[in-house]
Amino acid sequence: MNYPIIIVNGSIEKEELKIFIDNPYEELIKFTIDINQKKIAIGGEMHADSEKVLIESGSSQEDIWGANLYPFGEKANLEFISLINISPLRNNKGMEIKDETLRSSIKQIVMDQIKLDYE
Repeated sequence: MNYPIIIVNGSIEKEELKIFIDNPYEELIKFTIDINQKKIAIGGEMHADSEKVLIESGSSQEDIWGANLYPFGEKANLEFISLINISPLRNNKGMEIKDETLRSSIKQIVMDQIKLDYE
């Protein structure tokens, strides 16, 4: 099944994220981010789906990280977990991004481009 994936161009509002409800997850939207180009691809069933979209748009795989967005609660929440984050060469041996500097950079890019109230 094909689920929507979009690359954020500039910014996106909460209302625009409603296309992802139940598509495929009820409350969760998977996304990938090119940390160097500050480019976000939102959607898909797996992080690998939006990772592919970023690579096809010129991103390098080593610059891409995966995370989850919960946008529809009182405050939006980020979860820094994805299979694509397992990368010993990038000093990340598990699914969760542990590096606080990297997490902070990702959160700032997301907050700049995805217009929500965050925790």
